[in-house]
Amino acid sequence: MPLFMFLRTLFVSVFLLVVQGMLLASGIKGTIKADDGTPLAFATIFVKQTGSGAVTGLDGHYEISLTPGTYDITFQYLGYETVTRQVEIAGEFIELNLVLKSQAIVLQNVIITAGNEDPAYTIMRKAISKAKYHTQQIDTYSAKVYIKGTGRLKDYPWLAKKALEKEGISKDRLFISESVSEVTYTRPNKFEEKVIAVFSDGNDNNTSPNEYVFGSFYEPEIAETISPLSPRAFSYYRFEYLGTFTDRDYSVSKIKVTPRSKGDNVFEGVLFIVEDWWSIHSLDFKVTKLGIDFEIKQIYNPIEDKAWLPVSQQFKVEGKVFGFEFEYNYLATVKDYKISLNPDLELEIKVIDEKIESEYAKEIKTQFSAKDQDLKERLEGGKEITNKELRKLIKDYEKEERRQTDQPEVISDRKYSVDSLAFKKDSVFWTEIRPIALTLEEMNGYEKADSLAEVERKKQEGDTLKASKHKGFQVWDVLIGDNYKVSETSNFLIHSPWGGFNTVEGLNLIYKLGYVKRWIERDSLDKAMGPVVRRLEITPIGRYAFGREKFSGMLRADYRSTSSRVTFEGGRYVQQFNADEPIHPFVNTITTLLLEKNLMKLYEQDFLQGNYRQRINSKFTIVTNWSIAKRYELFNSSDFKLVNRDKEAYTSNAPVNQLLVTTGFQNHNALIGSVTIEARPWQKFRIRNGRRYSVQNSSPLFTFHYKKGIKDVFNSSVDFDLIEVGYKQSIRMGIRGRLDIALKGGRFINTNKLYFMDYAHFLGNQTPFLTTDPVGSFRLLDYYLYSTRDKYFTGNAHYHFRKFLITQFPIVRLTGVTENIFVNYLASPLSNDYTELGYSLDGILRIFRLEGAVSFLGGSYQTYGFRIGVATSIEINFD
Repeated sequence: MPLFMFLRTLFVSVFLLVVQGMLLASGIKGTIKADDGTPLAFATIFVKQTGSGAVTGLDGHYEISLTPGTYDITFQYLGYETVTRQVEIAGEFIELNLVLKSQAIVLQNVIITAGNEDPAYTIMRKAISKAKYHTQQIDTYSAKVYIKGTGRLKDYPWLAKKALEKEGISKDRLFISESVSEVTYTRPNKFEEKVIAVFSDGNDNNTSPNEYVFGSFYEPEIAETISPLSPRAFSYYRFEYLGTFTDRDYSVSKIKVTPRSKGDNVFEGVLFIVEDWWSIHSLDFKVTKLGIDFEIKQIYNPIEDKAWLPVSQQFKVEGKVFGFEFEYNYLATVKDYKISLNPDLELEIKVIDEKIESEYAKEIKTQFSAKDQDLKERLEGGKEITNKELRKLIKDYEKEERRQTDQPEVISDRKYSVDSLAFKKDSVFWTEIRPIALTLEEMNGYEKADSLAEVERKKQEGDTLKASKHKGFQVWDVLIGDNYKVSETSNFLIHSPWGGFNTVEGLNLIYKLGYVKRWIERDSLDKAMGPVVRRLEITPIGRYAFGREKFSGMLRADYRSTSSRVTFEGGRYVQQFNADEPIHPFVNTITTLLLEKNLMKLYEQDFLQGNYRQRINSKFTIVTNWSIAKRYELFNSSDFKLVNRDKEAYTSNAPVNQLLVTTGFQNHNALIGSVTIEARPWQKFRIRNGRRYSVQNSSPLFTFHYKKGIKDVFNSSVDFDLIEVGYKQSIRMGIRGRLDIALKGGRFINTNKLYFMDYAHFLGNQTPFLTTDPVGSFRLLDYYLYSTRDKYFTGNAHYHFRKFLITQFPIVRLTGVTENIFVNYLASPLSNDYTELGYSLDGILRIFRLEGAVSFLGGSYQTYGFRIGVATSIEINFD
């Protein structure tokens, strides 16, 4: 009996599920074709009542599930007339096949002469003036976003073939991933994305279009590229009116967008603007970033007849990097829009172009200024407003909102999370959520990924004959290094041994171990930066000098949290006279052995040093450093030469300086302390998942530095005081380029007793290579010739041109090459206004920088030189 009841219950349940599925099986389906019979792939279908977008497949077919009711369905494709149909859904699918006609575009009756500008500029002035209004118009919105990405590696170097095949990567393999996210936007800058579903083949890539999907072309910049709707757009783009067409009850203007200077990070293509609304209707753009080509297509629709928002987006990404040629295609659709408008801006705005309708604009201004009527009052009364007045209104509105907010320095606040069940959605979920069915090739891509994942699983379980990667310590780790997991939050490291050659030590060998411990306290929040993260690293370093036959070493303990850092280190170790280490040991090895130039000058110290760095708030940081050391002079111990071009010996290890007969010194003790204050008064931040990230170059950096040599404490013999101030900033000069400036000045106010390593030194260079900051360092300056114990000033200016000489040619700019000029200046008692002028080609092969420079003393030419460095777009710490 119990078995009978169980079977009956099971039968009823299955029956109900089947019936429910049949009841829910309703909606519309069909095929969309062009008027020549060609299927229109990725045509947009928008359902007004649900605020949902969908697209057609490669064969032009679509299928949308809808519950019974009446719906207004809009069918769109760039270059074709939009069609709207009202359909009544009962309890089944309705087949609706459509043929879209080519868009009939009508040119305005405007004759463009030498004295008249293209009518596109009037349209764009109005659209640009209203762009900020569109960003502030929506108080909140929520939606569901589906993104599908497919891609393949089209070509690769033959040297990489074996390694790629080992990973299951071949030219015919299609990679695929899908995701569904719930997104919420809250004005002015909060954006939340929760990924509720992920279906992936397990391969990540760096071509994601999310910056465009979740960005806005109404903002001045999107994905680090100036938008054609930016207030600065006229400096970056030319616009051409291509005609007007009617879409439903809206007049839409077609505008051609052309960069004034082609190259990276500027858009080119077609922009469609809805007249009177002055909002985006659709766009078709191309842009190049670091040699990778992006093609972007977006379709917008009026959501709830309140605002035009994107409902479908397509992206194509192509590029070739170091012989690896790839192609990715992305599709993004948005559904279930729910929006609420900003009550302060629920106004009908009529914009007039002050440049074209100048007399009318003057009349309006005179009329309303006489009445002293507020701009907002005029808008509420349905009156017209000029494009300049509208920009001022929105700017003042945003300024007042920032003044009232708790965090005016935050320009965006994003939260990203992945649901715990995101990777566990079944095939039924994906069948229902996909706006377009998978193609056969896409399904094969998933099957290929699944089979490779199974092979990898068996490897991990030992089901194959091939041995898995070793775990734990192996003898050869002593030579090649490795990283060992001690616990979930700690690691032990063995670094590969390295070393070099200098005339003081001869050949030297350096060996380094490390222990790292991390703590993440997500429940504790730092007011300035977000969740508290703490990290402890203990690093013993050993060094053996074969020429001196002497072992030295030190121990470093570094503890850092979200807002502070403490470092202690001590032992016996060699040190360059300039503590900023202008010469990299590897570069010195090359110049010494191959060019017979032993440029690096060293001394040794037994020392104990402590450094403390504390961020006071988001704009101010204080740093203090204290050290006690016994310092020893060192001498050359090796005259080995790999290439013996000159019979003369190497130069002495004592640096040459114009102020001193000799820089040699007696062994002595030195107790030195310093305090530095760093100020970034206008620093801006982006917040991601509660953690603050500084916006690069959003504020100049001001520094104040005081350094004191303390006499008689711990038998210290130094007695000096140094005060130094600095200023550093990167200024964007519109489309023309970027100017980097670094200024620094200081003075010793007490020089009772100091040694040469305590002097003020400057970042010179006598090698063919550049490893120091290109802004703030010299190219031809001797390392120690002008070091001083008096007052000094350095100035460095570095200008990056978008177009200069060879970059006048677009083909050169598209390779990523830029041209720079720079000026470096040093004023010290005996430097005689030392000046360098230079020119560089930056971004050669996207990696290298080639510079040429000349130097002058007192205005008279001295010498010239060429230098090779890393491209300024790449940040590398040569430590």
